[in-house]
Amino acid sequence: QVQLVESGGGLVQAGGSLRLSCAASGRTFSGYIMGWFRQAPGKEREFVAAISWGAGYLYYADSVKGRFTISRDKAKNTVYLQMNSLKPEDTAVYSCAATPFSGYDSASYYRSGEYDYWGQGTQVTVFS
Repeated sequence: QVQLVESGGGLVQAGGSLRLSCAASGRTFSGYIMGWFRQAPGKEREFVAAISWGAGYLYYADSVKGRFTISRDKAKNTVYLQMNSLKPEDTAVYSCAATPFSGYDSASYYRSGEYDYWGQGTQVTVFS
């Protein structure tokens, strides 16, 4: 049974940092893309970042480029999202997800509907 378990959310002042973790279990993720999405109240879920488990290809939303960094630790089967220079508009529930890797240049990685597995989410609240 595949499980994705997020942790690391919390309350932080604008300009601060948080690191989210996503512990993956239940299958081999070597041929998968691991993504982070977020959903703020009253808004649609949006793509944040993704990483290919094998080669480490990186994908970012324009809104977080230069502030957020996605990485993975193969030995720990864990994906991280380092979030720096946080803004109040980053406030949302952050969820990690997994989908099979289908090539470097795939628009599907940016669409939440393409992901097969999801975690339960972790709340990030940024106050000014």
